[in-house]
Amino acid sequence: METAIDLFLLVAAFAIIALSAGEVGKLFTRLRLPLISGFLFTGIIAGPFVLGLIPAEATTSLRFIDEVALAFIAFAAGNELYLKELRSRLRSIAWVTIGLVTFTFTLGSLGMILLAEFIPFTRDLPLAGRVAVAIIAGTILVARSPTAAIAVINELRAKGPFTQTVLGVTVIMDVVVITLFASNSSLAITLLNGSGFDPGFIGLIVLELILALLLGLVLARILRFFLGLSLHRLMKTVLTLLSGYAVFVLTSELRALSHERLPVEVLLEPLLICLIAGFVITNSSSYRDEFGNLLRSSSLPIYIAFFTLTGASLNIDILTEIWPIALGLFAIRLLGISLGSFLGGVIAGEPMKHNRIRWMAFITQAGIALGLAREAAATFPTFGPDLATVIIALVVLNEIIGPILFKGSINIVEESHTRAHPADFDGVRDAIIFGLERQGIVLARNLQAHGWQVKIAALLDRQAAIATPDVVVHHIAALEPEVLRELDAEHADAIVCMFTSDEENYRVCELIYEHYGIETVVVRLNDLANTDRFRKLGALIVDQGTATVHLLEEFVRTPSTTSLLLGMAGNQDILELEISDPSLHGVTLRDLRLPLDVLVLSVRRRGQVLISHGYTRLEFGDRVTVVGSTEGIERVAVLLRQGPIKERARTERTDLEA
Repeated sequence: METAIDLFLLVAAFAIIALSAGEVGKLFTRLRLPLISGFLFTGIIAGPFVLGLIPAEATTSLRFIDEVALAFIAFAAGNELYLKELRSRLRSIAWVTIGLVTFTFTLGSLGMILLAEFIPFTRDLPLAGRVAVAIIAGTILVARSPTAAIAVINELRAKGPFTQTVLGVTVIMDVVVITLFASNSSLAITLLNGSGFDPGFIGLIVLELILALLLGLVLARILRFFLGLSLHRLMKTVLTLLSGYAVFVLTSELRALSHERLPVEVLLEPLLICLIAGFVITNSSSYRDEFGNLLRSSSLPIYIAFFTLTGASLNIDILTEIWPIALGLFAIRLLGISLGSFLGGVIAGEPMKHNRIRWMAFITQAGIALGLAREAAATFPTFGPDLATVIIALVVLNEIIGPILFKGSINIVEESHTRAHPADFDGVRDAIIFGLERQGIVLARNLQAHGWQVKIAALLDRQAAIATPDVVVHHIAALEPEVLRELDAEHADAIVCMFTSDEENYRVCELIYEHYGIETVVVRLNDLANTDRFRKLGALIVDQGTATVHLLEEFVRTPSTTSLLLGMAGNQDILELEISDPSLHGVTLRDLRLPLDVLVLSVRRRGQVLISHGYTRLEFGDRVTVVGSTEGIERVAVLLRQGPIKERARTERTDLEA
């Protein structure tokens, strides 16, 4: 009999393996493979069929980790189902969802029945048993991956009707597939028990769904209470996960009790209960953001533990036999997705271009599919573990191929809004200031005094009565890509947004991000609530109120340094220079032998700021910020742009000192 000490040691050993899985997952991402594949791979290696670090019997003892993770996955699925974001595309979402569920489930179930003779664990089953396996497998084939879809959408900054429909369908499918799994599990148990069709069975399924709904509402109230407590986020996370685990314990006890004392077995799906609770919290409470942040902050360790344990539970001996079956199911599922998404889009009146490629967006599977596979393994011990192995093999295929196809579909419909690649430096510092007002004019004059070419862009309906004979002003009718081309934004090195409307400033930032990729975009913010929106576009934020306070503070703490940085110190300047000669690649700062009155403050490389020291090695394209005398900085500018090698650098230093 397993003691508490044995269980503790087993959990501790698994925790060490899970930590290793996290590092393997990072390695897989560097190889452009899915993160969860690294976790699964680690679990397989540590499992009973390879190293044996996790014995076969240990996976049963660690079942509670599975249940905690499954509750978390269901909470996350409910949290993604935010109705306000789905209403505008409900007709298209509904028809595409109906098409996908109908064709994927039907073809998937029929495919399993037709392949039954070739599958080791279904070959000897009677027809009723094969049908039971088929409807469970067909149900899991319907599952999608909201997490993977959202990751791709965020990566591409995708937006538009195609993207909105895909995201809505993907999230809604979680509700459908979990509900379908709950119903079909009861049907499969009836088939396996050899019971004939009983009209009361339909009533039992309806009763189970109603009970699941009521328990979900109760769980939502409990979660709302926990979220309202003045506790640290970690404690709230623990209470949330324990609540989800309690649902699995409750439904398991209810099933056992009904089996012993009632003529029917009551099977409540814990995933559905947790999903309902997550949905209610997200749509009917003030804790949506906090709940979402709580789930996102704890997602990585949960996924590591879940997928590692899933990998350790794989029956490798079965896996070697069923890879052809997994490929066959992949082809059948692909056919169902193609037909269902196409016909659903046609009925909804979607553009034919979208209908033809929509199938590319629904391949990926991950958490929900694996969670249902693990649930099937626990619910149907006779065939569930082997079926889970087939499903996991299929999920790995879908996880590798799906995101690539989804990215391709978004690019085809031109709804991707990624950052453009900036143009090469043309030797002249150019800046465009959006907004005509006194601060902008003063800024333009200061930049011009430092050798910049500056132009101001002012909207025609905002013209100010300000004389600007020494600054070029362009009057523009609208903020559109064509206008930016006329302003020659491609060759700009810096953009400054000074409109009195943050929406207009954001429009400029968005256009610059998508079409030109300029790194230095400065925004004078009018409302601090918009800070995150601008930061996601890489903009540098200036808030007038807090900037003044910080400036006063720095004058009090370091008056001489602040004066220098603000250009108030005589004959002193600060400048950012780009390494534009390949011969400087790999040269350390100490080998440059800079003038004694010049100091390197930082090196900016691929968007990251490096705190420099003498042994910092420069790379081609680095931007070096220097401070010092005007004459010294001019010498350094020549030094960096001519790109001397180490020996030439030493010679240059000798010449400078002479």
